[in-house]
Amino acid sequence: MKPSGDAVHSSRFGRLRRVISRSPVGRGWRRSSDLELWSLALGFAALGLLTLVPLLITVAAADPERGWGFAEWLGEGLGVSIASRAEVGQLFTRPAEVLRTTTAFGIATLAVFGLSFGAAVQGGYEKIWGLPPARWRARWRHVVWLGVLTGYLLLSGTATLRREPLGGGAVASLSALLFLWWSQRLLLGGRIRWRALFPGAVATVIGLLGLRIFSGLVFSPLIASSAVSYGPIGTVLVIQSWLVGVGVVVFGGAMVGRLLHEELPRMKHALNQRRGDRRDRGRG
Repeated sequence: MKPSGDAVHSSRFGRLRRVISRSPVGRGWRRSSDLELWSLALGFAALGLLTLVPLLITVAAADPERGWGFAEWLGEGLGVSIASRAEVGQLFTRPAEVLRTTTAFGIATLAVFGLSFGAAVQGGYEKIWGLPPARWRARWRHVVWLGVLTGYLLLSGTATLRREPLGGGAVASLSALLFLWWSQRLLLGGRIRWRALFPGAVATVIGLLGLRIFSGLVFSPLIASSAVSYGPIGTVLVIQSWLVGVGVVVFGGAMVGRLLHEELPRMKHALNQRRGDRRDRGRG
């Protein structure tokens, strides 16, 4: 008896599903599910809103002559239109007013959330690489990372990068690559080699560039419509959604980097084996 059409279709679908499951894409999907990538991104966005927003406002106010206001910096990072940047600008204090209203309690709160943010990023990297949590003595790494992050954001907000869009874009991408590469090395306590961490830094930078393009297409009109429908809180929700996307890119890029680090030697070995088999056939 001949198999029915449904049975043949089911068999082909099953083979295709097994092939995809055994492929690097399938292994990456299972790994992202095991790591709960979405939960990591949500935690990143929550702490990022409590840390990055006040930090960027303070950093912009520290250099009022050359630094951008936080609204301009965020609008540039989002890649949104001028009208949407105006909606973002209504949410934040002018840079000149920040230093006058900053209190010691605000700085202390920012430091606490900043260290918690560093711990969250470190925990995500440790899960991605399957490492045990670092000891409490390694908490100094969060302080160093937060300080370098502040300097990096200050550098990113200078007028020098703003006046040179082409050269500034290349410098911004290179500086982001170096910062992300170093961040993984520092927060993981040197337990992973530099060479193994480099693909993750590259994947994260590419993902951030893609997120910027996506933001210009989706978040720009969404900010305008949300501001009309919900007022300022609508803009905050869009920014929070963008931070979730940044979290997905940061941890997803590191996961893709580990996957590439593991899969490239396998692919190279398989390719060399196929070449060897062809040579043997040719000799035969």
